[in-house]
Amino acid sequence: MEKITSFTVNHDLLTPGIYISRVDGDITTYDLRTRTPNARDYMDNLTMHSVEHMFATLIRNSTLKEQVVYFGPMGCQTGFYLLMRNADHPRVFETVKQVLRDILAHEGAVYGASRQECGNYRNLSLEAAKAECRRYLRVLEGISCPDFRYREV
Repeated sequence: MEKITSFTVNHDLLTPGIYISRVDGDITTYDLRTRTPNARDYMDNLTMHSVEHMFATLIRNSTLKEQVVYFGPMGCQTGFYLLMRNADHPRVFETVKQVLRDILAHEGAVYGASRQECGNYRNLSLEAAKAECRRYLRVLEGISCPDFRYREV
């Protein structure tokens, strides 16, 4: 059986940041790594679900909305995948940071927090989303010009 691409990355070398996970034709998969893998500091479901609702809504309403293919959590609970069509890496990087700032500035309900809009609508918290986004934004603001490559040995 052939290994899938994400299993070929040495997760012991990953730190929080933004990486290009893969490129398939005109689709770029970004690894938005908010936590250090295997450090026993994982996001809980409430946090992942809440960030997903907020980030997905805002990125799909950003200036890049026509290029967004998908945004969602990693099963390992250490980040999110953002799939973009015809990606301009610096623009994606700046938009990701702006979306995080917009989440931090949001007042009111989590987007899509009703029974009709979500199959687990009770499991959402704006404060949990803000805490994760605040933490991740600090990481990204410390990166001046990411090369988007996974760290290598």
